[in-house]
Amino acid sequence: MRSNNPVFNRPTAFQPAQGQGYGGQPSYGQQPYGQPQPQYGQYDQQPYDQQPYGQPEYSQQGEGGFMTIDDVITKSAITMGVLVLAAAVTFMFLPVSMIMPAVIVSALVGFVTVLFVSLRRRVNPAAVLAYSVIEGVFIGAFSKLFETLYNGIVVQAIFATFIAAGVTLAAYKFFRIKVGNQFRKIITIGTIAAAVLMLVNFGFALAGINLGIRGIGPGAGMLAIVVSLICLFLAVANLILDFDYIEQGIAQRAPASESWRAAFGLTVTMVWLYTELLRILSYFRSN
Repeated sequence: MRSNNPVFNRPTAFQPAQGQGYGGQPSYGQQPYGQPQPQYGQYDQQPYDQQPYGQPEYSQQGEGGFMTIDDVITKSAITMGVLVLAAAVTFMFLPVSMIMPAVIVSALVGFVTVLFVSLRRRVNPAAVLAYSVIEGVFIGAFSKLFETLYNGIVVQAIFATFIAAGVTLAAYKFFRIKVGNQFRKIITIGTIAAAVLMLVNFGFALAGINLGIRGIGPGAGMLAIVVSLICLFLAVANLILDFDYIEQGIAQRAPASESWRAAFGLTVTMVWLYTELLRILSYFRSN
């Protein structure tokens, strides 16, 4: 099971070992490799403190226990709370003259922080919270940029973001959406392509060249509108993959520390969803 979210896209995250069944245990009727079949009168138990061959590291409950949905909700509330607080402070106190420098610097630092947290084998809660602060500065500056142009658009985008996320979660649960390999591959390729396109456009924008694929307001052009709609679809699809990934991680009894990674991944996706909705709303506003 894999996710296109860069936070979750690790070979070792939430993965049971090959040949293991639900919850990291051997499938029914199978013996771990090299384990003799129990004879009549013998106890069918592993020797004390001995790990069966091929058993994943987190198959036995550690000090922190296993990841639960309550853990994910709690950690997500913390990361999103820190982000919203940093965004609110930035939005209220950032001078208008510093909006663009703050957007550029926080976007670059946030991108590096995402890579740093995602590529580590063990998630660092301090790094996750640091990302929330950095991305909060970006969201605050980005929102203030739009609010100075279109009064009230930020409140509309916030409501639209949580409504979109709520509808996506409800559809995933009530319609029992199954994430197949083909769907996962398509979204993964699309997300990677979108990320590369945004990086290329960002580089050209810093050089003063407008490719026309990103814009603000009704004069952005048809190409920018199409790109935003595609990115919006990919962000919603990422939420579906993330919900599925978290559900599978809980079912496979991932360690409790992975709740921070799950919360981090959801925060990254929610930020993307919000920024795309903010752009799309601006396309239908007049100066």
